[in-house]
Order: sequence, then C-alpha cells, then structure tokens
Amino acid sequence: MNAVKDRLRSGETVVGTIGSIHVDNAMLGDSGFDFVLFDTQHTPVEVKQLNPALQAMRGTPAAPIIRVSDNRPDLIVFALDAGARGIIVPMVNTKEEAEAMVRSCKYSPLGDRSNSGVRGEWGEFDDYREYMDAVNDELLIIPMIETQRAIDNIDEICSVDGIDVFLVGPSDLSIELGVPLGWETDTYQKGLDEIVAGCQRNGVVPGMFFIPPGMDPNFFVDKGFRFFTQPWAPWAQDGIKQGLTGIKR
Repeated sequence: MNAVKDRLRSGETVVGTIGSIHVDNAMLGDSGFDFVLFDTQHTPVEVKQLNPALQAMRGTPAAPIIRVSDNRPDLIVFALDAGARGIIVPMVNTKEEAEAMVRSCKYSPLGDRSNSGVRGEWGEFDDYREYMDAVNDELLIIPMIETQRAIDNIDEICSVDGIDVFLVGPSDLSIELGVPLGWETDTYQKGLDEIVAGCQRNGVVPGMFFIPPGMDPNFFVDKGFRFFTQPWAPWAQDGIKQGLTGIKR
C-alpha cells in the first residue's frame, strides 16, 4: 500500500522530487521517482489547494508526501484527507512535539486523527477497523530536524513510536550551526554525522529535504542518508535534448 515505506523497511534508498499545483504531477508520479513532495510551508499554497494535484497522481507508482506549515492537527488531517501517504512537519525539537505529530497522524487507539471515511487510495476494505489499522501502519511520519536543540534531543525524539524518517532541513540547520549554506564545512558535516548516528541507534531513517546544490547525492547515501529529493527539471531537459538530437532536421 505504501511502496516507499516498503523500500525503507528493506534498507533501500528512496528518491523523490518536488511537485506543485503548476506542473504535470501525473507525469512526475509515473517518471520513476519514489515520491513527490508538496510543500505548504515555504510556498504560497495551502493544503486544500493540493487536492487536484494529488488526484492527478492517483494510480501512479509514486507516493504523494505533504509538508505542512506547522505541527497542527487541522493542517495534518487536511493533508491526510487529501490523499497524502506521508506527512512532514517542520521544526520538531522535542519528544513532546514528535508525540503530538504522531497522535495527529494516527487513528485511535494510537492517535487522535479524526475519521472521515475510507480513503480509496489505500485500497479496498470491508472492515473499517482493518482500514484504520492499515493506514496507521503504512503512513510515513517524518519530523524535520533543523536546530541544535533537535540534535541534542535526537534520541528522545527518535524513540517516539511511529516515526519513520528524521528529515534534515539543510538550509535552516546550516544557519543554526553558524555556517549558513556551508554544506561542506566540518561543522555542518559533523552535525550530519551526529544525526545519522542518532537515527541509526533508534532504527529511524535519516533523510535530507534536498541535496545541496553541486554536491553528489551518493556522498550523502554513503554517509547514511536514505531519503531525499532531487530536482526533476534538469533531468527532463536533458531527456528532451537527447530525444531531439536523434531527429534529422
């Protein structure tokens, strides 16, 4: 029901890209990416505006994942009801904040998510309890680590049952560590190493919201990160150029 979660459970690396209400999300869903990430924190788009984009992805292999703008139950439930298979919450700094996120994502008895009926994107179910248990098990829950406080609390945060990925916010973390956009500095790389070690101690997947410009994704894979996004437009342009070169004109 959630191929991204299956791949992470088996130890694979998953790669996604950024979608929006202005692009062909059906194409992105069929392009080979494992997931398509929709951001409502740093874009002028609210969760409810994403409904057409997520509907366009139905039936494609990629999983839609939404970053909400705040750790609020109403924003999380809007995103889930729209069809998100994963939720990202920014600036999670404590165990209590992580617990609140999980409660908002999961149906009772594991959480407080309000029930809105069976959502077809999770499959067909005859029993409503079976449906809720399946969603509780398959949904990706992804808090973001963007501060030194979060690094200091990483063992407590990762100990919260239900968290799948701890996602680095590269820009905010670099600013917090005193090396703004200093991706290759020893200070920043040491912070990443602490995050990976904390995640691995607790059975949580370390992830990057994006791979910093000019850096090799495999550098981060070798470091231990198994969840990140890559921009799709340059690859699409390269494919178009390659196709055009084969035509006699």
